Amino acid sequence: MAEVYNWQIGREMEYPYGESRPEKQWGAVFDINKCIACQTCTLSCKTTWTHGEGQEHMFWNNVETKPYGSHPIGWDKEILEELGVGEWTEEDGEYVYDGDTIFEANDIDWEDMEPDDDPENMHGEGIEGYRPDSEDWAYPNLGEDEPAGEKFEADTHISEDQETHPMWFFYLPRLCNHCTFAGCAGGCPIQAVYKREEDGIVLIDEENCEAFQECVRACPYGKSVYNPQEGVSQKCVGCYPKVEEGLVPQCFENCLGKIRQHGWINPPEEADSSNPIDYLVHDAEVALPLYPQLGLEPNVYYIPPINVPTDYLVQMFGPRVEEAKETYQAARRGDEEYRKLRGLLHLMGSTEWRVEEFEVTDEEAIGYDEDGSTVARVPMEEPQYERDLYDEENDAYRLDIT
Repeated sequence: MAEVYNWQIGREMEYPYGESRPEKQWGAVFDINKCIACQTCTLSCKTTWTHGEGQEHMFWNNVETKPYGSHPIGWDKEILEELGVGEWTEEDGEYVYDGDTIFEANDIDWEDMEPDDDPENMHGEGIEGYRPDSEDWAYPNLGEDEPAGEKFEADTHISEDQETHPMWFFYLPRLCNHCTFAGCAGGCPIQAVYKREEDGIVLIDEENCEAFQECVRACPYGKSVYNPQEGVSQKCVGCYPKVEEGLVPQCFENCLGKIRQHGWINPPEEADSSNPIDYLVHDAEVALPLYPQLGLEPNVYYIPPINVPTDYLVQMFGPRVEEAKETYQAARRGDEEYRKLRGLLHLMGSTEWRVEEFEVTDEEAIGYDEDGSTVARVPMEEPQYERDLYDEENDAYRLDIT
């Protein structure tokens, strides 16, 4: 039985292929406390990559309103119901997921299912998943801005020390996670889906794709999509032409809220504290994977929203949510212990170039590219200028004096 080590769930797990990590792994962190669902990321991706025939229903990048939004419809509800509730156990500060991943749910002996030259063997059909119906792709704004929780009354007051809001929702930007153990790659019967050795980006070889749509069924995040016009499946390509030039992907560059950080993510034992993604994920432990219990080791990480009930977030981002929220709030308050984290949060989205190393000084946070050249500088404190309330020269009063 093929086994690989998935550090996000703290144990070895079953997978159709042996473990083979790339030289570098494309990674990202999103601070969803700052997302305003302007959909600029969605449109920048749409106009760059999915404006062709047969791609009308495709949004390689989309922003959903949780808890009720989803594209395709019910992508998370479907797979979570299939897998059932799994438990996390803690030992010496480490968490282990005791439930089944999508590769383990059907008790497949993957050694007996090794791929061969006959696609009819469908070696990946044992991966738990589902294929969305055509209509499931038709409502990208389903549930937008629909809140959950209690009703607000006229005298409702949310105090500063109140941990969560009585009524809440949050925005979840999503794209391909370029997973370490990609379900789409494990499911493809002809191995047309592959992971690049140089950067870990997961791509589909459209010339070899035979439209079995097993990648669509096996991706629990709903990010491999069938194009009926072309007769192939297509997906986010991680903006690899830009990544190869040291630039951030299109949706990162155009994010108005500056919530996105692109770079490389290492396994915990190889983490580099000067690497922004490693620092956010491994050192500060403020950025968490989306549905780690599915078993794919996704490489897009999220800083969880601080105004949302923790129990909802735990099933989405794993058991470290409470600690991540507390760390983020401490950095926002300006606690000296978290000054480095606060500086890195200021750097997010500040340049079109990929920041591969950073440092925080007394005055500013500085980002460097792969050659060590400075590509971003941001102040730790925004400069403020106070003007007179009354402007004698123009005989006018100012409402905003700072």
